[in-house]
This record gives sequence, C-alpha cells and structure tokens, in this order.
Amino acid sequence: MSSSSGKRKEIYKYVAPFPLYSMNWSVRPDKRFRLALGSFVEEYNNKVQIISLDEETSEFSAKSTFDHPYPTTKIMWIPDSKGIFPDLLATSGDYLRVWRAGDQETRMECVLNNNKNSDFCAPLTSFDWNEVDPNLVGTSSIDTTCTIWGLETGQPLGRVNLVAGHVKTQLIAHDKEVYDIAFSRAGGGRDMFASVGADGSVRMFDLRHLEHSTIIYEDPAHTPLLRLAWNKQDANYLATVAMDACEVVILDVRVPCTPVARLSNHRACVNGIAWAPHSSCHICTAGDDHQALIWDIQQMPRPIEDPILAYTAAEGEVNQIQWGPTQPDWIAICYNKSCEILRV
Repeated sequence: MSSSSGKRKEIYKYVAPFPLYSMNWSVRPDKRFRLALGSFVEEYNNKVQIISLDEETSEFSAKSTFDHPYPTTKIMWIPDSKGIFPDLLATSGDYLRVWRAGDQETRMECVLNNNKNSDFCAPLTSFDWNEVDPNLVGTSSIDTTCTIWGLETGQPLGRVNLVAGHVKTQLIAHDKEVYDIAFSRAGGGRDMFASVGADGSVRMFDLRHLEHSTIIYEDPAHTPLLRLAWNKQDANYLATVAMDACEVVILDVRVPCTPVARLSNHRACVNGIAWAPHSSCHICTAGDDHQALIWDIQQMPRPIEDPILAYTAAEGEVNQIQWGPTQPDWIAICYNKSCEILRV
C-alpha cells in the first residue's frame, strides 16, 4: 500500500474543511470513485460532502456540500449496483433523511420520523439499506428499538419529491440502546437482520417471525457492542467489536455464543470493520492506533495471528473504514480531516 510514482497511484488523499466521521462509497457503476463524507463537529451545524476522484488529474474534488443537523452517525448510498434507482443517499442522526444527488446540488427528499407526537427524538445510532430490496431501510436507536422503513421511490413529477417512507415495523430489539443494525444475506437477503447494543448482545431477527429473536453472542463482561458487519460472501459469518476493545470478534451463526476467531493486533480501540466485497475470507479493521489492517481468516477456527497487510495513517486515529462494493481493489479510511483511498 505504499505510494508509487507510476501512472496509477496507490493512495489518493482528500482533505476536507472539517473533521470527518462517516463515509460511504457510491455503488453506481457510472460513479466509480465517488464517496460521501460526513463532518464531526460537536454542534448543531454539520455538513455532508460528496467528493469524486478525477482519474485524469488524480485529484479528489468536492462535487456538492450540504448542511446536516448534528453529525451524521452513518451515511449510505442506495445499494443500486445497476444504476436503475434514483441517485439517492441516506443519513442518520436525529432522524433518517433521504437525499437525491444531482449534478449541481444535493437536495433532501424526505425526513423519516417515527415519533410524530413528541418534540423530542431518540437519536439514531446507525441504519442499513437492504441490498436485495432497496425499498427497505432499517434504523437502530438509543430508545432500544429498531425500525424497518418502507421507501417508495417513484418517478419525479416536476419538483415534487420523489421519495416517501412509511414504518413497516418497529420492535424493541435490546434491553438497552441499540448501536448498529445490518441486514443479512441469508434466506434470500430480504428478511433477516442483526443488531448489537449496550446490553452486550448480538441478536438476529426475521421480519417474517418478529415474535422472537435469536441471541447469537453475548459479551462475557456485558460490555456494549458498538458495530457489526456481515460477511459479504458467506452469510454464516459476522464480525462485531465491543466498546474500547482492541480486538474484533468473528462469529458463526451456526455456532452461537462462541467466537470462531479473534483479531487482536490493534494496539488501541477498534473503530471500524469492513468485509471484502468479493472474498469470504478477507476483512479489514481500523482503530485508534492509526492502523488499518487486512486479515485473511481462512485458517479458522485455528487462531489468526497476524494481518496480511497493514497501513499506518501517521497523522491520526482511523475512525472509519469502508471497502468499496464496486471497487474491491480499494479501501477508504478517514482520520482527522482526511479521507484516503488505498489500493490493496
């Protein structure tokens, strides 16, 4: 992953005008090196910026910048690898918002608020956009619930907004705050999802049978679990990370409650996990030790001792990592005000 002076660089860097937290690769085939970045400023006024790489000049430039209330806890482009849906992205913070990216400007399509009766909202910690059915979005909240939203993405009529949403179901998912949610590719990829939360458990749900859930894992010390990520190629595996933990736990849903691997080379807490889009045995982790590490886990259940690749961001703690679904050769990381994409 070292920089080279050849025709194609190994690292491209963009420095934003604000500290960065959330980030996501665009999925559309016609927008190859496009990312959305969210600011992290501890006040009401925050920003989202869409950047893209000019492959001729090898420079990133900002295509659009728009205001966002509070920092975005997550940003996601619509998982539309064929480019048949409108060019949408969503953000979570106080509410779930859906935006439409245009050539000149990005405008908000809708705000999805499940609590119309109150002046107070329970902030959203994360969300996931279903890859099989892009009209399904699931959100997780500090109020212990997950909400599954149905989106209607029709054809625009003049300036009339294109996207509307309704609550399909809301469920109490955990005993405490829910910190992350992710749809699984199992069983058709539409109905199964998992969540993690402050109670230290990973729970799995099926939209067809919401009367019960399955506990896949519980942290032995009941430490809150902050993130989870499903393997993109093998729906049996998922990864999770506990608060302030220096290791990532790999789980196999066929063997509940017993980790099949622990990836523990980070020297400070882990902030992000991303599975390879194209391989079932590669996963990337990033943390406060300035490192992004890529692991090959095919030796499981034998211990995975060391990563196969390591990259150090000299200037800061890596707080976000994303492996591009249409760009399997590139990983994106954020630290301080910088976003870098690294060829792997």
